[in-house]
Amino acid sequence: MEYATLGRTGATVSRLGFGGAPIGLTDYLGRFDPADSSAAAGVTAAVQTAVAGGINHFDTAPGYGEGTSERLLGAALAGVERAGGHRLFLSTKVAPVTGAALARGAVRRSVEASLARLRRDHLDLLQIHGESYPPELAEELLGSGGMVEQMRALVDEGMVGAIGFTSEDVNDSVYRFIRSGRFDTMQICYNLLFQHPYEPSRPFGCILEADRAGMGVLTMRTATSGTLQRWIEQVNPDNTFDYTPALIQFVLSNPYVDVALVGMRTAAEVTANLAVADNRTGRVDLRAVHERYVAGTAEQEQP
Repeated sequence: MEYATLGRTGATVSRLGFGGAPIGLTDYLGRFDPADSSAAAGVTAAVQTAVAGGINHFDTAPGYGEGTSERLLGAALAGVERAGGHRLFLSTKVAPVTGAALARGAVRRSVEASLARLRRDHLDLLQIHGESYPPELAEELLGSGGMVEQMRALVDEGMVGAIGFTSEDVNDSVYRFIRSGRFDTMQICYNLLFQHPYEPSRPFGCILEADRAGMGVLTMRTATSGTLQRWIEQVNPDNTFDYTPALIQFVLSNPYVDVALVGMRTAAEVTANLAVADNRTGRVDLRAVHERYVAGTAEQEQP
């Protein structure tokens, strides 16, 4: 297993991370009922296979099945403290909180409930679970007495090791969060289809800005959450090629990505993805991929 240092957190994390959404959500990316006992047994086997393979970063959220993902992950990781020779790194999330709910201590209550479900007394990373942040929401989150301040207080107490945010969007709020210097990590949607966070031919993008700010960079939807596969089916219905290994390798080829999160819920999926991550010959030079012309082609095309 390949490992990276997660920005200024200083934590050593596996570059292939275990994404917890599929284990908590019903019929997410295929037929699945997390309430089924056989499904729970499969999740346990998947987590155990991940630990044995050196994956030490596990990511989940209360929003994945109203705590189901956290409960299943907590049960499967009971008693596990290390993987691949490194300390286990467990992250979860809390939905954006403002106004009266913030005043009533919603952030702390969410974290306490997550810790109970995860069977832990400490979180390595707590992230704001967001899709897109309008400017006014970003203002409230960062403002005096706001959610970010309360999250930082939990770090000071030792309940949480670091804080971050997640975003599907790359709007100005994302850059504002980075510039604020108050977050330790950023989890962003990035893959072969959605490359807006990192454009190497310029270069520009929030991944570069987060790295310059000393933040750890985690990516979600590494295998496009099935979007590429659905597109291929539209133009070539009989296609049977498995694009997953190439999609994972694309994200792992980015030197600024510390952890590529991949949703997994079976031991077979974990085993296959471990093999992909261990095969570093599958990595590509992203700058070369994004060059406009192949060497010599431009001259040949001149009239």
